[in-house]
Amino acid sequence: MKKINWLFASMLLLGGSGLALGQDAKPAEHRTIAQVFDRGVTGVESEFVPASDAMPEDKYSFAPTNGEFKGVRTFAQQVKHVAAVNYLVGAAILEEKPPVDLGSENGPDSVKTKADIVKFLKDSFVYVHKAVGTINDGNLLDPIKSPFGEGTVTRLGMATLIVGHCFDHYGQMVEYLRMNGVVPPASR
Repeated sequence: MKKINWLFASMLLLGGSGLALGQDAKPAEHRTIAQVFDRGVTGVESEFVPASDAMPEDKYSFAPTNGEFKGVRTFAQQVKHVAAVNYLVGAAILEEKPPVDLGSENGPDSVKTKADIVKFLKDSFVYVHKAVGTINDGNLLDPIKSPFGEGTVTRLGMATLIVGHCFDHYGQMVEYLRMNGVVPPASR
């Protein structure tokens, strides 16, 4: 799975994300770093948000139990976690405090209903778009404080992490949807 994420991230960095995101295969125009990252975020957002919305509200608390699934996140927790990490990473890129109280990387306890969770997710993508829009040649590799503990990271690393992280959880959510008889929107 990590090789796939790095392959996708490499495609983003080379500006060839159009094919990966199902867009026209026309010659690549000159894009800024921010535009390349924004396109990658748009790609994952266009699959993740509809998948989040596809699960019926009464199944948002679903987590698999048949097999080795003790302690895994519910569908709702998957979505909230991705949104919370989007905020953490976006804030790191912008070098500011997250604009909402996250509680933890699992999101705020106060966000409970499907409508609230999907809104939290959509708002997190708005914030991520804002963050990646600030990345340029001059700050791409500057050290910034890691949102995950001690040390420093780069905006490049954080921008590629967003896409890979979202798709990791998207894959899990697709399984949860199918276990509940829901065909993921991207597969219809």
